[in-house]
Order: sequence, then structure tokens, then C-alpha cells
Amino acid sequence: MAKWTPKHEAPEPLEGPVVATITGGTILWFVLFLVQLPFYGWFDDHGHLWWLWTCLAGGVLGLYGVWFVRKRDAAIKRAAAPESGSTEQPVTE
Repeated sequence: MAKWTPKHEAPEPLEGPVVATITGGTILWFVLFLVQLPFYGWFDDHGHLWWLWTCLAGGVLGLYGVWFVRKRDAAIKRAAAPESGSTEQPVTE
């Protein structure tokens, strides 16, 4: 088992425009669904109807992904913001 031990630490995860990436991917899935929709009969005749439903499923799951990454991004920003009242004591006169 020693030969599978990593020799260096894993790099830090890349943070980029996650919300924009997921939104773009979701739009792409819905566009692919809409482009294929007029060819429903052809897909059904040739046994490729699953292509259409895969695009729809990708779009719907993408909507969940957009909601999820927006919440995640907001939570990361909240955690990074300094808490205003944690170090100061209230002044009593």
C-alpha cells in the first residue's frame, strides 16, 4: 500500500466565476433541448429520444446547481466578512 501514498500535498482548489459557469452551462442545456425539440419525431423513430430528455434533465439539474452555488457563494462571502461586534465591548456609562 505504500506505493499509493501521495508524495506531495494536494493543491488548493481553484476558485473562479462558479455562478457564471453553472449559469452558462444551464443555459446551454436548455438551448440544446430547444434546438432538438422540433426533431422529436426523428429522435423517437431512431431510438434517440433519450438525447432530448438528457438535455432537459441537464437544464433542470442546472437550475438546482445555480441555486446551490449562489447560496454557497453568499455563505463564503459572509464567512470572509469581519464580524462587527465580536471584539468590541459595549460602553456603559
